[in-house]
Amino acid sequence: MTKLVGHRRPERYSCWIAPFKKGVKMIVTSDQGQKRTFLGVNFVVLSYGPESMVAKMLYKKEDNVPFHKHPNEQSGYVVTGRYRIIFEDNDKIVVAGDSYSIPRNVQHCIEIIEPGEVVDFFTPPRQDYL
Repeated sequence: MTKLVGHRRPERYSCWIAPFKKGVKMIVTSDQGQKRTFLGVNFVVLSYGPESMVAKMLYKKEDNVPFHKHPNEQSGYVVTGRYRIIFEDNDKIVVAGDSYSIPRNVQHCIEIIEPGEVVDFFTPPRQDYL
């Protein structure tokens, strides 16, 4: 077993996580999410680290997410609602329980058919969301 210098594993826990970069929260409780708006869409930054970000999108019927691209890979999980996602050769309706992955720098758009929530994961973190 590797000896951990300067960090003790409490005996009552069956797992142990090494300290993360100072100033970055590893655990964000439901009341600590950072509420944001980008291009008129409300969302909550749930957690982020040096390499990834999790955000909960709060889509309203009137939201418009036009074709755009960013240097972040984006994967999402539909919690509630109904959406049309278009990118590359994909043009699909997604509903609760569906998921998707959009490569970096690929034009994509989302049409809100029924409002709801989507959890998006970005790597690296979207600086324009922070």
